[in-house]
Amino acid sequence: MNNNQDLSRRRFIEKAATITAIGFAARPLARAGEPEPSGPKTSPNSRIHLGIIGCGGMGRANLAACANQKDVVVTAACDVWDARRESVGDSFKDTCKIYSDYREMLQKKDLDAVIIATPPHWHALQAIAACEAGKDLYLQKPMTLHLAESLAVRNAVKKHHRVSQVGTQIHATENYRRVVEFIRSGKLGPIGTVRTFNVMNQTVKGVGRSSQTKPTDGLDWEMWVGPAPMPRFSPICVSDAYNHCSWMDFSGGWTPGMAPHIIDLPIWALDLGFPLNTSASGGRYFVQDDGDAYDHHEVLWQYPKMTMTWMSSLTNSYGFDFHGDPKPQRRLGIYFHGANGTMQADYGMFKIVPEGDLLKDSAAPPKSIPPSPGHEREWLDCVKSRQQPSCAAAYHVRVDVPIVLSLLSLKLGRSIRFDPATERIVGDPEAARLAIPQYRAPWKFPEQYLNG
Repeated sequence: MNNNQDLSRRRFIEKAATITAIGFAARPLARAGEPEPSGPKTSPNSRIHLGIIGCGGMGRANLAACANQKDVVVTAACDVWDARRESVGDSFKDTCKIYSDYREMLQKKDLDAVIIATPPHWHALQAIAACEAGKDLYLQKPMTLHLAESLAVRNAVKKHHRVSQVGTQIHATENYRRVVEFIRSGKLGPIGTVRTFNVMNQTVKGVGRSSQTKPTDGLDWEMWVGPAPMPRFSPICVSDAYNHCSWMDFSGGWTPGMAPHIIDLPIWALDLGFPLNTSASGGRYFVQDDGDAYDHHEVLWQYPKMTMTWMSSLTNSYGFDFHGDPKPQRRLGIYFHGANGTMQADYGMFKIVPEGDLLKDSAAPPKSIPPSPGHEREWLDCVKSRQQPSCAAAYHVRVDVPIVLSLLSLKLGRSIRFDPATERIVGDPEAARLAIPQYRAPWKFPEQYLNG
């Protein structure tokens, strides 16, 4: 490591760049006091030249939502699977060129914006590369897997004046808007605790086992692994995003897989900044498959005036008030516990449970948050207007940082204290060191983005 890299790492550990807390914007707007993303404001009749990195199921869904728009033309597709990139190329064969290396694709001069839907261990490198290439980006969740990555992606987006949207599409739903309005009305009184969870029952078999160790034909396994440690090949691991969640180095487990959608709601509604303290416990107790990720994860985040909890379980799907039919299935929920009552919420509904007669008015407040045009459409509109979407990296870093801190706490087996003002881990040099990922050669973490 050269002296500049040593200095960058030391500055991150001792005192990283300061973040300015951002408030909720009901429509896509640039942050107050910040320049809007640069780039020409396209005319209403201009077509956005769009590319995709990662042509799996979720990426294809995001691409379809964009390609259906009259002002979009798909001009590039990249994947390390021959069949996947060729499939996208065939779908847009009159306009789309295919690539096996995202770096080559990002050099395409007439490419305006990219969807990044690769496995999560690639997100930071590819998002930063897109920013450096002058491309706006729609980045699938989880945004990153490490604290340094989260801050670096946010900083790169800001430095290069890019328009970014993180793919937490539930943020665009009407139900989430109504929950935010109710919580912000103050009718529940002060919120002391928020409890969140995601559960399912994979049984002891988990995602299964395979004896295949030779990489699948048509897959560039070396490039698929990229900056992560090189493991034994598993066809189960590479098959889809669901299975990625069973391998820590590629996904961080099911907490990064699902918590971005779920803790987004309380962070949005309560305008939460970064947690002061993160405590996590759990492990791999029950599942016996080819993966290595935890099957239980319990997290407690301490904020200045409240706490938030997270529970992830792969061995039981009991869903509390959200249980419904008594059969194994994925369930999730959020509880806002206020002085006057509790709100139960999930993706599609919310219910108010009064605290006796303390809740004087349980009627929904007037609608104040405009409907979303769709998560992808909102991003496309901002690519043209050069404003920031509602789930830009500058907002989503407040969702991502609690998650990556919970992974670090689980790994170390102790609480992590964090100073939101300086964005530094406090009193734990080992945790601060491990917050910066060590990539497999020849890949290098871009430490120049740790200084804001």
